[in-house]
Amino acid sequence: MNLTPSNITIGIDGEYWLSTCRQKTDQPVRVPILPKAWEIIEKYKTHPRAVQRGAIFPMISNQKLNSYLKEIADLCGIEKNLTFHLARHTFATTVTLCNGVPLETVSKMLGHSKITTTQVYAKVVEKKVSEDMHTLREKLAAPKLMRRAK
Repeated sequence: MNLTPSNITIGIDGEYWLSTCRQKTDQPVRVPILPKAWEIIEKYKTHPRAVQRGAIFPMISNQKLNSYLKEIADLCGIEKNLTFHLARHTFATTVTLCNGVPLETVSKMLGHSKITTTQVYAKVVEKKVSEDMHTLREKLAAPKLMRRAK
């Protein structure tokens, strides 16, 4: 909610990046902006409340944000309790680690001072890999139907 246009910079790759400091640890963080995130930034940059604040997004409380996420989940038939924290967790696991982004990179983007903090997310991914491989083992072990010779 505190991001301003001055937090958007051009990175070493010529692409847009967010440059800020973590609120919790005051550690500097620079994160490339993915295309979908850029679309959202573009959508809200002219929002009257955002413009009035000099911010990228209009102000919304964490409680209200979570309320909206619950409403979206209900409309979509999602039974999981969607929260902003869950979105952070999903980014760490499903968006980055499951797509081959190295643990060290994810750790830096999440603002963790110790890699061991990020390894918790990696364990979730390992558990999913284990479950998926278990399902594959069962499929491979299942008896095949006899095929008729042609």
